[in-house]
Amino acid sequence: MDELRDEVQKVFRAVFDDDQLVLVDNMTADDVPGWDSLGHLNLVIALEKHFGIRFATAEISSLKEEGQNTGSLLALIKSKTSM
Repeated sequence: MDELRDEVQKVFRAVFDDDQLVLVDNMTADDVPGWDSLGHLNLVIALEKHFGIRFATAEISSLKEEGQNTGSLLALIKSKTSM
């Protein structure tokens, strides 16, 4: 999962324009400046393009629910890729 985390971190850094951003599993949107509704959509689109995957509408909206974090996002991406 380290390779996957590194790749996702690259996408986060590009989307949120922060080269110092370090992903940790319990990180949420509240922990990342700019991760608002528009930032969330930009992140989803960037992740889909980067990994060549598609998120279902329900998956996209559930990522913003209580208890969801970057660990949840990594697990979802892993389920859709071979990483």
